[in-house]
This record gives sequence, C-alpha cells and structure tokens, in this order.
Amino acid sequence: MSGAGDLEKIAAELYAGSPDAFIAARNARAGAVDDPVLSAAVRALRKPNVAAWVVNLFAGERTARLEQALQLAVELRDAQEDLDAATLSHLGRQRRALTDQLAAEAATLATARGARVSDATREAVRRTISAAFFDPDAAAAVASGRLVRDLEPTGSVDLEAIVAGGRPRPPASQGRPNDEVGARRRQRAAERTLREAEKAHERALRAERRAEDEARDAVQRAGRLTERIAELEQELSRVREDAAHAREDADAADRRRRRAADELSTAEKTLADARRARDALRGDAST
Repeated sequence: MSGAGDLEKIAAELYAGSPDAFIAARNARAGAVDDPVLSAAVRALRKPNVAAWVVNLFAGERTARLEQALQLAVELRDAQEDLDAATLSHLGRQRRALTDQLAAEAATLATARGARVSDATREAVRRTISAAFFDPDAAAAVASGRLVRDLEPTGSVDLEAIVAGGRPRPPASQGRPNDEVGARRRQRAAERTLREAEKAHERALRAERRAEDEARDAVQRAGRLTERIAELEQELSRVREDAAHAREDADAADRRRRRAADELSTAEKTLADARRARDALRGDAST
C-alpha cells in the first residue's frame, strides 16, 4: 500500500478498533506495509482517547445517522447567517435533542464492544458531536472517523492536531427534497420582494396623487391668470382710449395756449402804444 488515501483508510480502520489494542494493532499494521514512508506514517499515528474512539466507532457504523446530524448542522449555520430567529430556535431544539440521541447511541455501540463508558466520557462524546453543529472543520473531523481526542463546541479547530492520517475532507452535503431552511429562506425572500414592491407601489401612488393635485392646481392657476390677462387687456384698451383722448385734449389745449399767447402779445403791444400816446399828450399840455 502507498499514498495518502491508503493512510486514511488504514487510520480509519485502526481508530475504529479498541483503544486498548490500538498500539499493538498499529505497529502490526505498520510492519505489514511494504512502503517505508507509509509504514512510518502508520507507526506515527497517535492513540485516541476513549471519547474520540466512541465517536470514531459511531462515524463508521452509523454513517447515515451522523450525516443527518451534520446536515442539520449546515442548516443551523445557514439559519444563523440568515438571522431567522424562528428557524434558529426550531433547529436549535432539534440539534440538542439529536445530539443527546447520537451520544447515547454511540455509547451503546461502545458498550456493546465491551467498553466501559463513564458519564464523563459520554459527556465528552456529546460535546464532540455538538461541536460539529458549530464549525465545518469540526464536522469534517467527526465524519472522518479518525479523531485523536474529543472536541469542544466552542473555539477554533486544528484539524492536523485532532485528526490522524491526513486532513479530512468536508462531509458531503445531503440536500433534502423539502429543504425546510431553503424553503423558508425563499419564502422570506419572496415576502421581502413583495413588501418592497408594495412600498414602491405606495410611493408611486402617492407621487401620482401629488402630481394630479399639482396639475389641477396649475390648471386652475393658469385659468385665473388667463382671466386676469383678459381683464388687464380690457383695462389697457380703456386706458389707451383715455390716453388718445388725453392727447387730443392736450393738442387742443396747446392750440388754445398758443392763441392766448398771441392775443396776449397783441394786447401788450396795444397797451404799450396807448401808454406812449398818453405820455405824449401829457407833455404837450405842460408846455
């Protein structure tokens, strides 16, 4: 045997076996491998603790159940990212119930193999399975069946430190024909689109009503101004007639003024002549 794929396969088989017999089984398997590089890699595999072994056993013998849990983990993370409180609460309850069930089933499998599973180990198994619901790397580690130690539901996951035999591949997504989260997400998206369309329609309706009111006001204002123009034009016509009459009166008055000026000039000349004649007569009488 040779290659990373062979190392993963050997590691998965060894980590599914009893922890008490792990060292002996590992060394025997390493000795049976012809490839010295692969043999050294097998011999370097670390012994798992009991909780990790219980999870590995479950991953190998209850693959479908584990896939169901990991699919729920994906849906839960999607719900968290989508901020769907109702779905998040629903999936959270499912997660807790399913985690407890899976931990109990894993403990039962281990007990059937003759192992003693303490309460502390059972709790470590539950925490490890729960970790897969919060982190994709933890999900890949749990699904690999090659865990070296148990996991915590919080904090980052160092795959090289907790998984033996190479970095695990992400578990395959098991899409559901009736994907509750996806259906609810599409429903929410459709409802958001509808709400936005309704708001846009309401805004357009208000804008149309404002435009109608403005148009009606403008027509009425234009009508009033048209009437005012007609009134002003009539008044202007009357003023023009009055101005024409005033000009005629001004011309007649000017003619009368000129005649009066001529008459005044003639009267002043006559008066001057009369005064000179009188003064002449007074001079003759005195001599």
